[in-house]
Amino acid sequence: MPNYEVVLIARQDVSASQVESITDEIKAHITGDGGTIARHEYWGLRNLAYRIKKNRKGHYVLLNIDAKPETLAEMERRMRLHDDILRYLTVRTEDLPEEPSIVMQRREERGRGDRDRDRDRDRGPRGGRGDRGDRGDRGGDRGDRGGERAERS
Repeated sequence: MPNYEVVLIARQDVSASQVESITDEIKAHITGDGGTIARHEYWGLRNLAYRIKKNRKGHYVLLNIDAKPETLAEMERRMRLHDDILRYLTVRTEDLPEEPSIVMQRREERGRGDRDRDRDRDRGPRGGRGDRGDRGDRGGDRGDRGGERAERS
């Protein structure tokens, strides 16, 4: 049987549990017709590059499947008719990867500790965002509203 990679985007106003139930329906259809699911990843709620049906965000799901072309055609028909699915893309692949996708690897690599450490490094000794650079100190204790001004006579 051919191998496929399917990415679907669900509407932003459905919950993550509803997205899981949608993917469970898809997985049940595929396994019911003799196909297999090699990988299932929920990528979370992400920004869209452009608005789709008035949505700016969407729940992304990745499925790597091994199924017959007839099963795939029926799965795509069901996704096209489902109101909560904004878009889907199916691509035929050579093999079924078992390791996490690039999106999930990036999520595992960056952790909370990295962000906190970077944030602390950027702050200056007084907790600000670093030195003033070429602008120098503005001298907040002067009575006038700017540096050196010539007096008018």
